Amino acid sequence: MYHQSNVQTIIDLKNADLDLRDNLIKSGRLSDGYNEEMEELHINNARVLNNIIDRIGYPTIDKVGKEASDAAWLVIQHSIGNPNFMKKCVTLLEKAVDEKRADPKNLAYLKDRIAVFEGKHQLYGTQFDWDDNGELSPNPFDEIEKVNRRRKEIGLNSMEDQLLILRDRVKNEKQLPPADYEKRKQQFNEWRKSVGWIG
Repeated sequence: MYHQSNVQTIIDLKNADLDLRDNLIKSGRLSDGYNEEMEELHINNARVLNNIIDRIGYPTIDKVGKEASDAAWLVIQHSIGNPNFMKKCVTLLEKAVDEKRADPKNLAYLKDRIAVFEGKHQLYGTQFDWDDNGELSPNPFDEIEKVNRRRKEIGLNSMEDQLLILRDRVKNEKQLPPADYEKRKQQFNEWRKSVGWIG
């Protein structure tokens, strides 16, 4: 039996997130650091979803259906200003994946995102960002052979193929690299400190 009201709430959170992202792409503001309006939306979405998780546990496929379970994951993945919430969710998601009640791909993306914010190497190579040459490139990762083996085990394509897909996407979305890479990197590190990702 699905938790029907929670299903719709979770899907609405995801849709609000994606709508705002589309608006930022259309106005050419997506690559200008962490947009304040988006940050506010992510914080609010995390608060609402956290309340649901406290009531029903992790929104697994058997509890809320695949669409809402994937939507919950996207909200968690974007809750970057709330390290404690993301870490709480990765633990719950690990258990759900072990019990075959959630998608292992979602866990891979969430683990990698947390690793990037903590300054660690990714295990699955799912997180990409602009490099100092203005190219979209993977954030630091474990040895490529190991990464590609892990990706294959959970049904992801190779990192090389994924890079081509993502570079194509940013071109189609007309996303541009930051005007000042060093300044952006400095702001990112200051932000990571301010929200508690690094000491």
